[in-house]
Parts: sequence; structure tokens; C-alpha cells
Amino acid sequence: MMKKRSRAGAAALTVILCGTLLAACTGTSGSKESAQQQAETGKPTPSGADAIKDTKPTPAPEPVQAPVEPSPIQPPVESPAAPVEAPAQPPLKQPSNPAAAIVGNGGDSGYGASGSSTVAANTYKPRQPITNDRKDYSWYYMKQPKGKVPNFPNEINQYTYNMKALWVGTGKKVYLTIDTGGPMGDTELLIKSLKDNNAKANFFIAGYNVKKDPDFVRRLVEDGHLVANHTMTHTDMNLQTDEQVKKEIHDYEKLYKEVTGQEIQPYFRFPYGRYNMHLLSMVSDMGYTSVFWSTAMKDWVPRANGADDPYNDIMGNLHDGNIVLIHQGSPENIEALDRIIKGIRKAGYELALLTDIQPPGR
Repeated sequence: MMKKRSRAGAAALTVILCGTLLAACTGTSGSKESAQQQAETGKPTPSGADAIKDTKPTPAPEPVQAPVEPSPIQPPVESPAAPVEAPAQPPLKQPSNPAAAIVGNGGDSGYGASGSSTVAANTYKPRQPITNDRKDYSWYYMKQPKGKVPNFPNEINQYTYNMKALWVGTGKKVYLTIDTGGPMGDTELLIKSLKDNNAKANFFIAGYNVKKDPDFVRRLVEDGHLVANHTMTHTDMNLQTDEQVKKEIHDYEKLYKEVTGQEIQPYFRFPYGRYNMHLLSMVSDMGYTSVFWSTAMKDWVPRANGADDPYNDIMGNLHDGNIVLIHQGSPENIEALDRIIKGIRKAGYELALLTDIQPPGR
């Protein structure tokens, strides 16, 4: 009996010893794993309640948005070129008036052709051959000192006997020519300034302005002014066919007669002063004398010094037989007109109509 109890106690002791050894082994292994993890992370590994307390939900990563591509750069939209009233001309009709330039290269001091029966045809034979009768020209002149007649472009030397044209007269006369291819301006003040000074002027009024204010045209004719052909549409005639040019001129003749009851005077001005030898010859064959000028100014834009500018421009270039071009649409011109007329007369000149002109021979 004692032997059985001894054997049972020994067995129990053996079981206890084995359990103790097993627990020791397990604890050692856990410590090694914990130490290894701490060494790798550099932080103590939480356990139990501490691990639950420190554990926080990992926020979901924000979606990565693709970079927004910049919109393609649109080229700047260019505004359409504004038309040249030409500035002195109707803005929606044609670009700015290049014909009023008063300086240029070259030139000639001869004066050439005439539309007057007082000058024999053989006094202006061409001195240069016409090599291209469709070549575009823009009228200009080269200003000389005060009192001197300007020089004029070399192309006048190509004018043939049948080309009737005027650009300067003779003697102590000034031919005031007023173009109305653009705005009508202050017509009442214009008429009053002429009437108050008992002065006569020469008007080149586009056909659409005749239609716009026929009473104004009738008043001009009744007051003794000359109203001449300036085409219906005020278009650069270099851009038109012969048929279109003829229609422009003939339609103007009909309109003038409907408005005034009279036949039109045979004087013509090319819109913008642009022409070619063929057109000059054709217009001459239609019975017209083309009228250019020997004084002009940049009056299709506002004048820096107001009405002083047109007055000084004209008085500073005053010369014998002066054909002066001004534009009716310039308010400074109309404001200065009374003073201009008085200044011309004070300088010893007479204002005259183109029907009185005596052009120089060549």
C-alpha cells in the first residue's frame, strides 16, 4: 500500500515539474518574440488593454485626384478693323483717307492738265510714257514754303491730252472744295458761315449723303455753290469694274437732277484721291474734269488744337490758285470756317468756283 502511494506521489510530482518547465519555456519564447518586434519597430509592443486603448482606426486614404489640365490657350480675338471715315470718310465704307497726305518722295513742279476750254489741248502733252494704265495712284503733293506752289507727283507727267484734270489754278484765287464722303456735320453752321461772308464753295458730296439730306443740297445750289459728282457709294474706284464706275457716275447724275432739277456741273473727284490712268481717261471721256488739290490736312481725326489747326494748316500753305480740300465731317473745320474765309481774304485772295479756274499750262 505504501509503495502504491509513493508511486502515485512521484507521478504527481513529475506532472507538476513538467508543467512548470513547459510554462517557463513558453514565457521565454514570448519574450524573445516581443524583444525582436521592439527592435524592428523601435517602439514597445503594447499588450492587453494597453494595445486596445492605443489602437485607433486607420483613416481611409484620400483619393488621389488627377491634375487638372489647363485649358488650351485661345488666341486673342482680333477686333475687325474699324472703317476709314476714314475717318473723314464713312467708317463702314472704306478704310482711312490716304489721299490727304501732303508729303511724298520725288515730285515735279509742272502743273499739267486742264478741264478748262481756255487752255489749248496741246499745252499738256505727256512727257513720260504710260507703262501700266491700271497702276493704282493716291494723289498727294509736296508742301513748299508759304506762298510757294507745292510740287506734285511725277505721274502727272504721264497725263495725255485727253485726260482732264485740275490740281492748282493761277492768280490770287483760292478754290475751297468741301468733301462729304462721311458725316454731314453741322450743316446749319456751315451754310451760315458761307452766307455771312458772301463766299462761294465747291462741294463733292457722296450720293448716299445727297439722299440723306436733299434739302441741304438744294440750299447749296440755291445759294450759288457748286455741287459736283463724288460717286454714289464713295468706293475706291480701283476696286471696281468699268461698268461699276460708269454706273456710279451716271446714277449720281440722275439723282442730282431729281433733287435740284438741274444738270450736274462736269467736275468729278475720285473717292480718297485714288485712281489710275485708265480711270482718269475714262472719266474724262464721260465729260468730267477730275479735281485733285494743292492743300489738305489730316482732318478725319480730332485736331489736337481744335479749330486753330485747320486755320493754321490752310493759312500756312496759302498760294496762288490754291485748291483747298477740307472735310465737312470735321467739327473743327466747320468751327474754323468763318475765320478761314476772313483770313484768306485778308491775305489778298478771292474765293472762287471751279468754273472760274485758269490752270497753268505746261
